[in-house]
Amino acid sequence: MQLVITYDIPDDKRRTKIHKVLKSYGQWMQFSVFECLDLSEPEYAKLRSRLGKMIKPEVDSVRFYFLCACCRDKVERIGGEVVRDDTVFFA
Repeated sequence: MQLVITYDIPDDKRRTKIHKVLKSYGQWMQFSVFECLDLSEPEYAKLRSRLGKMIKPEVDSVRFYFLCACCRDKVERIGGEVVRDDTVFFA
């Protein structure tokens, strides 16, 4: 599963905690934007549950944008951090 996660969290302490959780699941691309490119269904469920427990829904917002393989190939970028390649090759 491939997705982009964005968040808008006004509280600095809570935003930092959410950033740390997301960092363990994906790559930080821009302020409040993460790319998670190889999540399994159980990983996604766990991530969503963890974030759901951390946010205050009345003031916080977390959005999940799912990318199909075709859409992922159409992502273009100018500048910024190079996408991490986690592919492992065995000879």
